Amino acid sequence: MDSDFWLIQRMKNGDEQAIEAFVNKYYPMIMRYCRLHIKDCGHAEDITQETFEHFFRTFNRYHHYGKAANYLYVIAANACKDYYRKKDVPVMEILPEQFLYSEEHFEEYVNVHLALDSLPQEIREVAILFFCQEIKQKEIAKILGIGIPLVKYRVRRARELLAEYIGGEI
Repeated sequence: MDSDFWLIQRMKNGDEQAIEAFVNKYYPMIMRYCRLHIKDCGHAEDITQETFEHFFRTFNRYHHYGKAANYLYVIAANACKDYYRKKDVPVMEILPEQFLYSEEHFEEYVNVHLALDSLPQEIREVAILFFCQEIKQKEIAKILGIGIPLVKYRVRRARELLAEYIGGEI
């Protein structure tokens, strides 16, 4: 049994501390994921909160099969897609005025986002999960509902395209 199993069981029994522990455990990684998709910090935080709201709203139907993070990533991915569909905003939004990163990392931040935005959508999604979120290929396959060979192909293709974009090896 994984550590989430017991946490989920406690949550199902109404344990407020378990709910808080769950949110504290997964909020930063889901926020980071949303920030890679949505450039505006405020909107990314809204999407992150929507992800957890959706999770808890449908919690009574949730069946724990191994990793709660995978389910949260699926919810967050759908919420990010919905954001772009509803807002009809371009994928590369204008950077927010109040930039939360330090000046020394600003250029690196912009370069990473530009490189990721240069990738085709299906490859970008795998690249974000694999390179930025450090999720294993097997888990990515579960999250996206695709086969491991396709995940491996997309990781390899992302490496090639990103290396081409930045002019080096990844």
